[in-house]
Amino acid sequence: MNKIICVVGPTASGKTALAVELAKELNGEVISCDSMQIYRGMDIGTAKPTAEEMQNIPHHMIDICDPTEDFSVSRYTEMATPILEDVLSRGKTAIIAGGTGLYVESLIKGNDFAPIPATGHRERLEQQIAEAGIEPLLAQLRAIDPDAADRSQGNPRRIIRALEVYYETGQTITAHNLKTQAIPPRFDATWIGLDFENRIDLYDRIDRRVEIMLDMGLLNEIRGILAAGIPEKATALQAIGYKEFVDALAGRATLQSAIEQVQQSSRRYAKRQLTWFRRNPQMQWIIRRPETSGEEILALALQITGKSDN
Repeated sequence: MNKIICVVGPTASGKTALAVELAKELNGEVISCDSMQIYRGMDIGTAKPTAEEMQNIPHHMIDICDPTEDFSVSRYTEMATPILEDVLSRGKTAIIAGGTGLYVESLIKGNDFAPIPATGHRERLEQQIAEAGIEPLLAQLRAIDPDAADRSQGNPRRIIRALEVYYETGQTITAHNLKTQAIPPRFDATWIGLDFENRIDLYDRIDRRVEIMLDMGLLNEIRGILAAGIPEKATALQAIGYKEFVDALAGRATLQSAIEQVQQSSRRYAKRQLTWFRRNPQMQWIIRRPETSGEEILALALQITGKSDN
């Protein structure tokens, strides 16, 4: 049986629950691969597992930085790799669970990332965005590396990162990534993907999850973050489920319109996640129906891992 199991899939597909059950069955520990659960104090809106949901299973790479900090895939890989190696060295199974595809794939591949420039390019590009907005930089990137421009989704951090790599190294970030993909992965893993037979069932779960988060006190969580001095424009608060409600709390949108926007953005994000994970030829999918029980999902997952009573 493989000692590294990746449990991935779209938001609200049940990754957290399956990861915990697998860890219980396989003497494992969970390594979170979620780009927002890394932030302390952002619990409800990131669907961070509670102590009850963790069921005394050790969880890693959760609550490791403040919302004021910028975080990157390279930093994630740098921090998570020794944790993964430590789990394995103790004879445990590493259950890597989350929906941030770039993070989990980079951890398994052991990606060698382009160096972070120290020549002032980043500061210059950030200043340009502050003065003229994102569109001029996006146009620059589109001329240099159209694939990276398409992948950026209008994300300022991604645009800046792609441009600074090019200006520092003379190589596009797309070319760098392609070269990295040709390198054999550092770790061997069993990949389990969760999806739904009917996309509408997934979307219904996403819509309900947003309502549940509000019932759990998401607005108060956001008020507390802002009261702690975290600026509205902090990268962490640009996450789906935060930026929309920040606008509602500031009176720039109604609560109902914010709810609808979070639900719509979350559905679109789930679609992008599925597109990402479906590119992986090693992925073994568990297709859920509304009536599929947790026990059935666990049994299927154990069959995939090679540990099954059947």
